[in-house]
Formats: sequence, C-alpha cells, structure tokens
Amino acid sequence: MYRGLEYILYCDESDREGKFFSNFYGAALVRSTDINQVEKELNDLKSELNLNAEIKWSKVPSHEAYFKRYCRVIDKFFEFVKKDLIKVRIMFKQNRYVPINLTKEQKDHEFLILYYEFLKHCFGLKYSDEAQGGVIKLKFYFDDLPIPRIDADSFKDFIYKLGTTKAYGDSFLILRENMAEVNSKNHVILQCLDIVLGSMCFRLNDKHREKPQGKYRRSKGTIYKEKMYKHILKHIRDIHPNFNIGVSTGRKEPCDSWRYSYSHWRFVPSNHTIDFSATKKHKK
Repeated sequence: MYRGLEYILYCDESDREGKFFSNFYGAALVRSTDINQVEKELNDLKSELNLNAEIKWSKVPSHEAYFKRYCRVIDKFFEFVKKDLIKVRIMFKQNRYVPINLTKEQKDHEFLILYYEFLKHCFGLKYSDEAQGGVIKLKFYFDDLPIPRIDADSFKDFIYKLGTTKAYGDSFLILRENMAEVNSKNHVILQCLDIVLGSMCFRLNDKHREKPQGKYRRSKGTIYKEKMYKHILKHIRDIHPNFNIGVSTGRKEPCDSWRYSYSHWRFVPSNHTIDFSATKKHKK
C-alpha cells in the first residue's frame, strides 16, 4: 500500500579519471515531507546573498566576500544534513585497486556499472524504518548524464528495475516517469551536492597542490578551493569526528548505511590486484 511518502534522490558525477582516485559519484536524498522547506530556505538564502546564478564547484569564488557567500549556502546545506533532512553519499574508486578478469563490456561500460552499484547500495534503503508502514515512491533526478542518449536510456532501464532487487526490498516503487535528467541550475540541492562532490575529488587527487605551469605559487582559485574543502570537512567532522575522506565510512551495524546522514564509500573491486605506483607515497 502506497503511504504517500516519497524519497527524492539527486544524483551527480564528477571526474572519471584522476591521479589517485577516479569515478566519483554523489547523491543527496530528501523526503517529500521536507523538500519544500529545504529548497525554499536554500533558494531564499541564495537570493538574500545575491547569488542569482548557479553555484557550483568550478565557480567557487576567489574573492573573499563572494567566497563567504558560498560558505553560507554550504552552512545551510549542512544544517539540513546534520538534522537528517538531507542524506548525502559519496562514492569513488581508488586507482591502486586494479580490477582483473573484466569483460570488454564491463570495461566499456564501467561508468554506468559503477553508477548503478552506487545507487543500488549507497543509502541502504532496505534498512529504512520508514518503509515498514507501506510502499515509498522513489524519484531520481540525474544531473545531465554525459553519455550518448542510447546509453542513458539503457541506464535508466536498469535503475527502473532496482525496485525488484533485494537491495531495495519490497517497500519501494520506481516509476519510469519519476526518473529524469535535469539541469542543475534549476535545482539548488544538486548545486550544493556538486560543490561537496567536487571538493572531495579536488582533495583526494591532490589538486590543492597544483601550480600553474612555470609558476612557483598556487593560483588564487586553487587556494580558495582548498579553503572551501576545509570548510566542508569541518561540517563533516561535526557529524563524524576524525572523518577520513579517502576510505569507506565505518559502520557499527549494517543499518548505519541508512541511518547516517553523511557517508563515503570507497569502492574496491572484489577481484583486483594492487598497483603500488598509483599511490600517493609512490608519487612523492
């Protein structure tokens, strides 16, 4: 029986290839009972701060006054995360773990296969106590998928079938009309997710150390992006003290995969070899 509750999942992806970590994915889950409040407060704050354009990681300002405005929006976003009105999940793959025995099809479709696995498991939906009272609808909003249309349609077919998997249990309903590719400029939650996801990709791949060619100092943009990363990390460590961004978030119980309002998943292939040349210690 449908109980009227919906989970809205905003989904994004970042760098497919990085120096040390690759295939970055992010998702933010908001309940239909909270979505209006969350969007209104975030959009109202953006308007108050005169941030009328889309905010995103690539646009993090290198001007102190505007940078502080971005920080205030991120503060509001994490205020909702800390109250569990928004749940955030980040997944990535560490390059040192090299998968073996993959088929050509698996190699060709790695991006979509990992995206599917991420959405299948990242929120631990089968542990949601809210699902005990009846069926919950799931809505998926994907930031425009950077793949050919035929692949995007095939991917959405697989997501549609998630509702029949053990990972989701019997309490979730996915309708084809509830899956859509959207422009993040119209969705403030996606904008905030982009900044959080971008900051993790930035730091894990040591982009904070980069200097323009021929220069001895980092650019102002790089310095301010590192400041944004540190601002975000402080919020995360309010939730999880001593949080390590480069490993999977520890769980005391399986149901923590649902309970946590923020967590990371370092995806490690079940069959792999280790490439020690892809580690930070080796690169130094």
